[in-house]
Amino acid sequence: AAASRGLRGLMLRRLLAPTQPGLTCSCHPLSSPAQDEASRAAPVEAPGHSYQSLRVTSGPGHILHVQINRPEKRNAMNKAFWSEMVECFNKISEDADCRTVVISGEGKMFTSGIDLMDMASVLLQPQGDDVARISWYMRNLLSKHQETFSVIEKCPKPVIAAIHGGCIGAGVDLITACDIRYCAQDAFFQVKEVDTGLAADVGTLQRLPRVIGSQSLVNELAFTARRMMADEALSSGLVSRVFPDKEATLDAAFTLAAEISSKSPLAVQGTKVSLVYARDHPVAAGLEFAHNWNMSMLQTDDVLKSVQAAMEKKDLKSVTFSKL
Repeated sequence: AAASRGLRGLMLRRLLAPTQPGLTCSCHPLSSPAQDEASRAAPVEAPGHSYQSLRVTSGPGHILHVQINRPEKRNAMNKAFWSEMVECFNKISEDADCRTVVISGEGKMFTSGIDLMDMASVLLQPQGDDVARISWYMRNLLSKHQETFSVIEKCPKPVIAAIHGGCIGAGVDLITACDIRYCAQDAFFQVKEVDTGLAADVGTLQRLPRVIGSQSLVNELAFTARRMMADEALSSGLVSRVFPDKEATLDAAFTLAAEISSKSPLAVQGTKVSLVYARDHPVAAGLEFAHNWNMSMLQTDDVLKSVQAAMEKKDLKSVTFSKL
C-alpha cells in the first residue's frame, strides 16, 4: 500500500510538473479497424436475457444492444414490455462485463408507443370497488410504468439511443431517459398523448424540458402532438447527431459505445451518476456529492494506469481496466 501511494505521488508530480515536456493524453477518435470490428461482428444473444418484447445481444468491447423487438406491431409497447425493460436494465446495472448500452428498434421504426389494444384492459378497466380503490390501483400502476424508463436513468452504464423512423408517444418518454441520442434522417418525434385523451405521465413532460431547454417548444409539442422531424430535433438539442439512415445511425452508436467502453468504467459510471445528480440539485449540492463520491473513487488503480499511459505516451485505448 505504501509503495502504491509512493508510485501514485511520483506519477502525479511528474505529470503535473511544468518542466515536463510532451505529456499529452492521446484521445483520438476510434480508429477505422476498431469501427469495422464493432460493425461487422455478428450479434450474440446475451446470456440471462430472454424476453417477449426485447432482444438483447452482446458485441465486442463490453457493449450490450437492447432492441425493442415487435416489428410486426411497429414496436408498440405491450404489457410484457413494461416489466421486461425493468428486469433487463436491472440486470445490466449488475453486469460487470457491460460498460455501455445501445438501444434501438427492430424493423421500420423505433416505436409507435403504447400498444393500446394490448393495454386496454389494464388502463380502461382498472381494478377496485370504488373511486378511492380504483385510484389507488391506478397510482400503483402508473408508478410501475414510470419505473420502466426511470430504470434507464438509474442504470450507471451510459445508454445511447439509436432512433430511426417514428418515435411516438412513450418512445419520447424512453429516449429522454437515455444519456445520448442519435437519429436517422427519417426519424420523427411525437408527444402523442393529447391525441389519445391523456397527459403524458411516464417521463416526457418532466425530462423533455431539461433536454431541449425551451419550455415554449416543449409546450408546443405537448399541446399539439405535432411531429418534430430529425433536423428540428438536432437544432433543438433533442439529438446530438443525425445520420443518413438506420444502418449509419447504428454504426455511429456502436462506434461511440466502443469509445466510451474503452475508458475506465469507474470514471464513466461515476460521471453518469454525478451528472444525473447534478441535474436535479443545486450546484452546491452537486459539488458536495462530487467530493463525497471522489474521496473514495480517486483511490482506484484506474488513475494510476491512465496517468502511466499518459507519461509513456501510450494510447489510452491500450489500457486494460478491471471489470466493475
